[in-house]
Amino acid sequence: MARLISTALAGLAAFIASGAAPPSIPGIDAPELASLGTDKIGFRKLQLVHKAQPDFSKPEPATAKADRGLTVDLWYPATIKRGARPASYSASFWGEPPRPPVGFTVPGLAVPGATPRGTGHPLVIVSHGYSNAPASMTWLTENLASKGYVVAAIHHRDPNPYVISAEARAVPNYTRPSDIAFVAAELRARLGAQIDPANVALIGYSQGGYGVLTAGGASLDPDGPNMALVPQLRKHARGTDGAAQFTVPGVKAIVALAPGGGFPKSAWGAEGLAALTAPLLLIQGDSDPVVDYKTGALAVFNGAVRSNRYLLTYLQAGHSVALNPAPPQMRASLWDLDWFEDPIWRQDRLNAINLHFITAFLDWHLRGEANKRAYLDVQVVSSSEGVWNAPAGTPWGAYSPGGAGVTLWKGFQRRHAQGMELRHAGAE
Repeated sequence: MARLISTALAGLAAFIASGAAPPSIPGIDAPELASLGTDKIGFRKLQLVHKAQPDFSKPEPATAKADRGLTVDLWYPATIKRGARPASYSASFWGEPPRPPVGFTVPGLAVPGATPRGTGHPLVIVSHGYSNAPASMTWLTENLASKGYVVAAIHHRDPNPYVISAEARAVPNYTRPSDIAFVAAELRARLGAQIDPANVALIGYSQGGYGVLTAGGASLDPDGPNMALVPQLRKHARGTDGAAQFTVPGVKAIVALAPGGGFPKSAWGAEGLAALTAPLLLIQGDSDPVVDYKTGALAVFNGAVRSNRYLLTYLQAGHSVALNPAPPQMRASLWDLDWFEDPIWRQDRLNAINLHFITAFLDWHLRGEANKRAYLDVQVVSSSEGVWNAPAGTPWGAYSPGGAGVTLWKGFQRRHAQGMELRHAGAE
């Protein structure tokens, strides 16, 4: 058995060294809970149709209606046949104007069409950033599926933000929460015993962060900054009959990475953020040039007073804190690279830390594993101040055990918990 394990590890090391490793496999310096789970992973695509939605391609979308087709990528615990080939994901991002979109591929672990295994899995719905795609967040989706979650990532079909009017560019402020609420309802009905429909979490990045906060219960301010740009939003603002159509009932946890919605004025206002009651994990860099940190994650953290909430801050990090490391096709120009990579932080490092905390957060709130709370309730806000005087003979790569006399964040390795802050506030 030891020889088999050694052979498997050697094969994995060679796989990683080749540069072809799926992003869902964390590196050797990843904190404890980032590691893959024990489940094999299946993958399939679902085609959903949201009937009679506002047709924003028409001059009068308030009266013009069209069916909105949505593709949803689904990862899930599965039974894998010997010799099955894993998925390779593909997508494209807008090139630097006037260049056309740039396509890329990402290697995966999941096997397309594999038979689902088990029942009653928690459901996690993922909403990508503006004009991004699910293929850019497989570090998260595959990893969570290996830990027993069913993960559904929505293709939101955003317009090209570089060639359209301000009004057209604001349309995703309508479609994000609408898409998320619709997909959650559809999957709760369609997936049957594969999921526990009462055990749902939402995860979103950037524009998707705005989407999951809104769908998770933050009510839209009738005087918010997008109401004039997208008048259809008024029908779903706070106090309207349509507000519930933007909401996923019974959400157990929300994770928002670099969430939009706070600039130049909050989409929700103080009353809207106070309406959030689900447990909340916020993640952002404090030097984000796209979503201002103070009006973004920090403002949500301070305003969501009825939520038990955490704020993980990467010091000096920018906006790119939630995508895969840049694929080879996206390394030919700085524009393409900057979609994916932070100028200071290693992207695989950011993803591994994100996975560590997201896993602890979801395991606690969706699985009732209260012991995972110890990974979130750190003893010092600044990670760089943490100390662990490990006993003699402790392996160098051992994880901090936390507990009495240990302030190095639980689950981190010595010298590998630097440049972060983690704040907590309980619900009032």
